[in-house]
Order: sequence, then C-alpha cells, then structure tokens
Amino acid sequence: MIEFVLDGRSRVATYMQLVLQVRQALRVGLAEPGDQLPKVRQVAQSLAINPNTVLKAYRELEREGLAEGRPGVGTFLVGTLAGPALAHQAGLREDLLAWLHKAQAAGLGREDITALIDTTLRTTLDAPPAEDVS
Repeated sequence: MIEFVLDGRSRVATYMQLVLQVRQALRVGLAEPGDQLPKVRQVAQSLAINPNTVLKAYRELEREGLAEGRPGVGTFLVGTLAGPALAHQAGLREDLLAWLHKAQAAGLGREDITALIDTTLRTTLDAPPAEDVS
C-alpha cells in the first residue's frame, strides 16, 4: 500500500503531491490496478491534513481514469502508467542506487543530488535532438 509523504517546502499543492506520488507508484510498478489506496481518514490523520485535501487528490485520480471510488469500501486503482520499460526498471534501479551511494560518498547531499539530476534531465532529455551534419 502507498504511504504518502509530504514535502512542506514544496511549492506543489498538497493534494497534487498525493496525486504525483500515486502516479509515480503506478509508473514504477509499486502500485497496480486493483490495489486499494489508503483510507481518506487514515491519510488525513497520518499527514495532519484536512480530509478534503485527500478527497481532492482521489477525485483527481478518478478524473484521470487511474482510480475508482467504491462507496463504503474505499478507492481502488483501476489504471496504470507502467509501460513496457517496466521490466528494465529493476536493473536500472540497482544502477541508480549504486550511483546514489557514490554521490553520497563524494559528499553530495539530497539537494545537491536532486539539483544534479534535475539539471541533467533538463539539458539531456528536454534538449532538441542534435542535427545530423554528415
């Protein structure tokens, strides 16, 4: 079951942090269709937030076709974001863990690592493809 964590320093709205965590869990295979999301009251109590915030997140997931509320039972995942590359994620995760340990050993903290990853993603994946000059 998903355990939500909030980043109080984030500029992302609380309900959207919950939505993003469910999307990530679906994308990496930690959650899958049929799984039940934690009860609204449980999430609200554990994170010390308003239950309406949790409801807003769950409604957004329903709107996106990723979840379905079942009266008296709870909210269940019905969609997935995991693609065919999911099979390769275990090996890539091992490589990433090794890299993270290397980064920590080099003295990088969490924010340093996040900044390095974010800037590398922006400059690599978001860059237009290089033109072939041959």
